[in-house]
Amino acid sequence: MVNIQKVAVIGCGFVGSTIAFTLMQRGIFSEMVLLDMNQEKAEGEAMDISHGLPFAHTMEIYAGTYEDIRDAALVIITAGANQKPEETRLDLVQKNTRIMQSVVREICRVGCEGILLVVSNPVDILTYVALRESGFPRERVIGSGTVLDTARLKYLLGRLLKVDSRNVHAFIIGEHGDSELAVWSSANISGIDLEHFRELRGIPREQCSWKEIYEDVRDSAYDIIRCKGATYYGIGIAVARIAECIVRDGETVLPVSVLLKGEYGLEGLCLSIPAIVGQNGAEQVLEIELGREEKEKLEESARQLQEVLKKIW
Repeated sequence: MVNIQKVAVIGCGFVGSTIAFTLMQRGIFSEMVLLDMNQEKAEGEAMDISHGLPFAHTMEIYAGTYEDIRDAALVIITAGANQKPEETRLDLVQKNTRIMQSVVREICRVGCEGILLVVSNPVDILTYVALRESGFPRERVIGSGTVLDTARLKYLLGRLLKVDSRNVHAFIIGEHGDSELAVWSSANISGIDLEHFRELRGIPREQCSWKEIYEDVRDSAYDIIRCKGATYYGIGIAVARIAECIVRDGETVLPVSVLLKGEYGLEGLCLSIPAIVGQNGAEQVLEIELGREEKEKLEESARQLQEVLKKIW
């Protein structure tokens, strides 16, 4: 029996512990279990986060084992090696594939029937690994995808165009990594075309390079890792948003990593694509309209990931 108010976080490094802290603040769940290879690390994080409960929401937070996640509605997987400076997300694939396989086998062993949300990198590859290893239907195994990349795009566009970033509607899709692409053909500010909005705001065209904005989004993780060693606040908030959409049946459009079954002419791999996210996970993959060049870039992104998958199996 699944407890819709229970979440498990597997992996208590920077990302996992930040996600757990953010979930506590949001008050989405009433019970949260933390797992880590280092049991003391999980216990320490559980205690530290729990000490903030008098200022937040009623919640039970504790370190546990795989047996404790059996009835969790959502299992968030962050376990894996961290990305190092000058290292791409795809460089992590071999070691993190083995870790993901081990984690998912344990999840299946205890009979967990919740939704798996993969955050570990490379997230598109590892979402596919988790899906294949678990045998779950595709809606129950999703990755955090380009939800954070899309938020970065909205933030930078909002700052450039001097508008609330929540009024910016745009997507980053494809690989959560170097081959990702911005869907400029449908980007808008509350329904107003970007170029038209730029003109309305009186911002000179030479000050608005969409190419530079995209490159800043694509490379932002490298910049953060170079400056402070790891990224975790942004992804913590992004994952909390995905969790909220699942628990509260938000039916929200988010670019999560999902298995493609012919959408965009692609199949047999997971890519970050807009999908309806609700209580059943990725309930519907949306085949949005793309420009010719965008479609070519998406296909190239898929080819790169397929080459990586070939090296695993």
